[in-house]
This record gives sequence, structure tokens and C-alpha cells, in this order.
Amino acid sequence: MFLDRATIRVRSGRGGGGGASFRRLKFKPRGGPDGGDGGRGGSVYLRATPQLATLYDFFLRPVYAAENGKRGAGNNRTGADGKDLTIAVPCGTEVWLHPKRRLLADMVTPQERVLIARGGAGGRGNKHFATAVNQAPRTATEGGPGEELVLDLELKLIADIGLVGLPNAGKSALLRALSRARPKVADYPFTTRYPHLGICELDAERRLVIADLPGLIEGAHEGAGLGHEFLRHVERTKVLAHCVTNEHGGAPEITAAFHILERELALAGAAREGAPRIVVLTKLDLLPDADAARLVKELGAVLRAPVYGVSAVSGAGLPALLAALWEAVFPQAAAFSG
Repeated sequence: MFLDRATIRVRSGRGGGGGASFRRLKFKPRGGPDGGDGGRGGSVYLRATPQLATLYDFFLRPVYAAENGKRGAGNNRTGADGKDLTIAVPCGTEVWLHPKRRLLADMVTPQERVLIARGGAGGRGNKHFATAVNQAPRTATEGGPGEELVLDLELKLIADIGLVGLPNAGKSALLRALSRARPKVADYPFTTRYPHLGICELDAERRLVIADLPGLIEGAHEGAGLGHEFLRHVERTKVLAHCVTNEHGGAPEITAAFHILERELALAGAAREGAPRIVVLTKLDLLPDADAARLVKELGAVLRAPVYGVSAVSGAGLPALLAALWEAVFPQAAAFSG
């Protein structure tokens, strides 16, 4: 189950109390204080891992606590430190302090590790309180408290390409054709209910991560359809691939659909000024070759953007699209290889 929002409670360990004891030896009846210090409490860390792609685990387990430190003992023995707790989160997770909405961490890099809650310090044993006046102190301090925080986790998928479009624009079929991902494909709107990730391997050394986002309709920024609930995932994509289909009609109707999509992205705050755009005309297998070529040419002239006609069924146009996507994501590598 895909979840990209979760609220959890984390608690670091309390420090162990200091020991209050006295040395008792046969030939040292006044051996003096020998209470050891308490161990520190365990801290809570977050670690980004590419092995996770959803926050669903945090829905099942919303509370996490590190181990407390142990109390100090006689013979100057220091208590054991509490074990640190490391919580794995998906790469791309933002960590916000609840309810202040203060950003604590943005976990993007794989294996990145961030301290979230520091464990409490251990208490001091009575050996620290011996003076010339008070040579037998019975005083020891308790360990410091741990930190308890409520965190809001928000996942923003990290992908090279973001497939966006109106419902039934052929995004899911395109992702299935380009990768081994198997999102649901059907002939009714909103078959994609949450984002899907797919990895497309051009060759042994080149790969692209592609995200298929749920379809948008006019008014999505106001909550129409699925709203813009998942548009936060667009923020981390390097290139946006706008999927339009000839089922919308001719060039004027397709252009209108494209502008609806652009407007909704802008109103939802996900337009990403300067991000490369590539227009993908899907379902070309529904048109004769001559009509398809003419429509691609007309759209390119009107939209003033690269337009690539493809068919997820026949595979027509997919190699050229992949080459264009790779060049848009890695322009320097493409220029070097060229």
C-alpha cells in the first residue's frame, strides 16, 4: 500500500542515574565513595534507504523509542549506554516537527543518517561529590531526560522523469512499455490512484527512473478529481513529460488539454520554472501513419516544444523518446557521447 504522509512519535532514551555506594574492603573500612556514573540514553537517528518506497510501515507502527541508559554501580562502574535506534525511511522523505511545521531534515541521499532526538546524559555518581568537608557524600544525580518529538513525514519520490497528463492519457501504458513496472491500465479515468515508479534501462550503463503520477483534471488545484494530492512528487523530477492523446481530438483540442495541465501545475505550485518539458503524443496506433506524422508536426509548431509520438502497444517511437529523455535529464553526458 502506498502512503506518502505519516505522523510518528519518537523518544530518545533517558540517561541512567549515578550510583551512590561506598568501598567496603576488609582492610579499608573507610574506602570512600565509589558510585559510578550512569550511562547515556540511546539517541534516535533516521537513515535514508532506497529499499523503501512508501511510508506504510509508519502507519502500522507510529511510536519509536530508544533504550534508556543503565544506572551506575559500585566500584566506580559506569552504567551501560542505551542502544541507539536507527529508523529507515525512503529516500526523498522530508521530516517536519509537529505541529510547528519546522523542517528538520530532507533525506535525499541514500544511506544519509540524521540525528533526530539526542539521548539524555548519564547522572553523576557520588564519587564526584566527595570534598574535604564531606568525605562520605550520599548524593548522586539522576540521568538527563530524553527528547520526545512528534514528526510529520512527507515522501516526495525521487525520479528523473515525471509523467503527467489528463486521465486516460496513456501514462500507465507508457510506463509499462518503458519499464518492468506494472501499474493498472484500464479504459476508464483515474485508474492510477497513487504514483508508480519504474526503472528504464537504455543499456548496461544508462538508466532512467520514471514516475507515473495520477491524472489531473481542470480544477484539480481546488480538489476536483484526485486533486493535487500527489503533485508534491513532481518537485524532485528533473524533466516533465506531458502525455497527451489524439483521443482528445485534433491539434487545437490537444493544445487546449496541454494548457489545462500546465495551468493546474502552476496553480498547485508544482510548475517548476525552467524544468525541461517534453510532450508525448500517445496512442499513435489509433491513427494512420500519415495522420500521426502530420499531427506531431502540427503540435510541435503550436506548442513550441519537442513532441514525440509513441505507441505503447506497437512500440513505435519509444527509442526516439528514450533518447530524448536521456538527453534532457543528462545533457552533459549526451553532449559528450555525441
